[in-house]
Amino acid sequence: MIGKIAGRLEYRSTDHVLIDVRGVAYLVYVSDRVMASLPGNGEAVALYTDLLVREDILQLFGFTTLVEKEWHRLLMSVQGIGAKASLAILGALGADGVSRAIALGDWNAVAKARGVGPKTAQRVIIELKDKAPGVMALGAGMAAATGDEVIEADTNPAPRKAAPQPSSTAQADAMSALANLGYAPGDAASAVVQALGADPQADASALIRAALQLLAPKG
Repeated sequence: MIGKIAGRLEYRSTDHVLIDVRGVAYLVYVSDRVMASLPGNGEAVALYTDLLVREDILQLFGFTTLVEKEWHRLLMSVQGIGAKASLAILGALGADGVSRAIALGDWNAVAKARGVGPKTAQRVIIELKDKAPGVMALGAGMAAATGDEVIEADTNPAPRKAAPQPSSTAQADAMSALANLGYAPGDAASAVVQALGADPQADASALIRAALQLLAPKG
């Protein structure tokens, strides 16, 4: 499995790039969003990758963060979503946008991706509601630890740590606390995302209180 490549960007097309790694050139398919974030030809670049293996073909797909890569793998588990559709969704929404759409049940947002119809978008929401919180928690945890930055273009970057992001840490802690209280992952994620949308600077305690209010039986 090829999990990450780092080298020089040799060429870019509409949906893929060619990266030279010490004389070996890798063709990597990327979303529109990733393409727009890449440096110019001849410059250093690094991407996390996922390898699709079929009887007649091997294809590499590239991502700027591990969270985006995990969303790609999760999206492809949905019936009717292949690599092309997954990249279209990630290109249209980004990892954070996909997270919000699934947590809030917003299939209209998913349907905005090129080539993704309403029925397929609804299937994404339904099938991933209880699977997505794991990736959402991973994203929140990684953002808190690293700032969830795009991979450094330098192939040998100097180690550095970004300042933690309070909202990301709070989101992960709140989701964990609600899960420990017995709430279903999908319901907990939806409530936390709604609470975070109302108060982006809320700490974990505030998010838990707000989420519990949203989860409380109505009437």
